[in-house]
Amino acid sequence: MIRTPANCSVLVGLLLVASAGDALAQKGPYDTFPPADAPYYRVRYAPSDKVGELKYGVNYTVWVPPGVKALRGIIVHQHGCGEGSCKSGLTGAFDLHWQALARKHDCALLSPAYEQPDKADCQMWCDPRNGSDAAFQKCLADLGAKCGHPELAKVPWALWGHSGGGHWAGGMVMLHPDRIAGAWLRSGVPLLADDPARKGIKAHKLPHAALKVPIMCNLGTKEGVTEKGKQFAGVWPANEVFFNEVRGKGGLVGVAVDPLSSHDCGNQRYLAIPWLDACLSARLAKSGDPLKPMPTDGAFLALPLGGVPAAADKFKGDPLKAAWLPNETITKAWMEYIKDTKVSDTTAPPAPTNVKLKGNTLTWEAEADLESGLASFVIERDGQVLATLPEQGRNPFGRPLFQNLQYSDTPSQPLVPMTFTDPKPEPGKTHTYRVIAVNTVGLKSKPSADAAKP
Repeated sequence: MIRTPANCSVLVGLLLVASAGDALAQKGPYDTFPPADAPYYRVRYAPSDKVGELKYGVNYTVWVPPGVKALRGIIVHQHGCGEGSCKSGLTGAFDLHWQALARKHDCALLSPAYEQPDKADCQMWCDPRNGSDAAFQKCLADLGAKCGHPELAKVPWALWGHSGGGHWAGGMVMLHPDRIAGAWLRSGVPLLADDPARKGIKAHKLPHAALKVPIMCNLGTKEGVTEKGKQFAGVWPANEVFFNEVRGKGGLVGVAVDPLSSHDCGNQRYLAIPWLDACLSARLAKSGDPLKPMPTDGAFLALPLGGVPAAADKFKGDPLKAAWLPNETITKAWMEYIKDTKVSDTTAPPAPTNVKLKGNTLTWEAEADLESGLASFVIERDGQVLATLPEQGRNPFGRPLFQNLQYSDTPSQPLVPMTFTDPKPEPGKTHTYRVIAVNTVGLKSKPSADAAKP
């Protein structure tokens, strides 16, 4: 944990710890996993006592899109510090919304889960130079062999990280800029200059190649922007220093302040996923080819804490003090997000598939809407609405989701199954059932194919 010398109970700086709410939100032993049956694969590495190697045990779970011929990249969903946040990583690869992003780009989706004990030093994994970089690259080779995609060890990375995970993702940008298509840093950034007030944190060097990697600094307004002197008030000052250093040298870095949240992830995924989609669309090449340069000719600029964006060639202020946004579409979504997090969407989700009926129980499969995920399913019987599943999704931090949501942006355990049992079928009558998917802005899919009960 990182504390001020004057008061060991105050969390400051890079916020590389989970909050008390974070720890309370995530319960359960590390061996409580969803099963890793294909298309999921898992490896675990034991903790090491060797200098320079990873001090904590770690589990890596990867999802590979069924039917993909050759992977073009990997999306990493990295949890934050603290025992609670680490446990949340156990379900990250099972998130249907993040899978939609991975599927679109023929990418794998990877979620680590570090076995950091409560109150242990988060720097032992969130600084990738302390062994987590090497363990991560080893897992790519090992998982590639397991899933039959050896190219996993060499494809580019798109990184998302929360709190200490943001520190990790940002640190990986500094170490491996040529491998990274884009990095979203939620409530955590790496240190780029030594700070005596932050003992035990080693600064990274900012290589020139890192300036070409798209980065978004994302945090809640209650993390030092509009609320000062509270638990997470050190997040904005750390982000501001990082932003000024990178942007001041011409780096492709932006800032997106969530107007509603604190250290939780809120509704950030509705901007993070489209933003990473834009980075992957622009930069991924064919499998095995290096990343393309990020285009800058359609970029927009805006004041870091808000204001009206403008095309980069028409921006009136100092461009090296302005947040960088990759294109007009993302700029529109950014404006909606920083206003009230209500990023709009006009596309309906895909219709559910593989609907089956056994006895009175209905099962199905569904892909999430790329822009707005999945909120619920409507069950129809004989053309009439029978039920909505769930009646109300759980997410205390933002839009309700079918899979529910934990503090660190991962599904809750146990995973919610796609199944429904008709409580009162009419005896002797043949019923026909259909399933409709509903995304988080309320748009409905086309109905699924019929499933009939004889």
